[in-house]
Amino acid sequence: MKKKGMKRIQVTFTNEQWKLIEKLKGEMGVTDSEVVRNIVMAWLVEKSFISSTLKLKIFRKGKEDDGG
Repeated sequence: MKKKGMKRIQVTFTNEQWKLIEKLKGEMGVTDSEVVRNIVMAWLVEKSFISSTLKLKIFRKGKEDDGG
């Protein structure tokens, strides 16, 4: 069952990649999907994609509010 506001995707990993991911169970989540989701989010934060995106949105909203 798909939860509202969620997107389900299929991802394929090699056996070696999956072994690494399985080692993170318990540390980064309980379920397979939770671990993979947390790995992706951690990578996005590490690479500053999330903070950069939020900063840009805040900047744009500020410009709109100022009439510019």
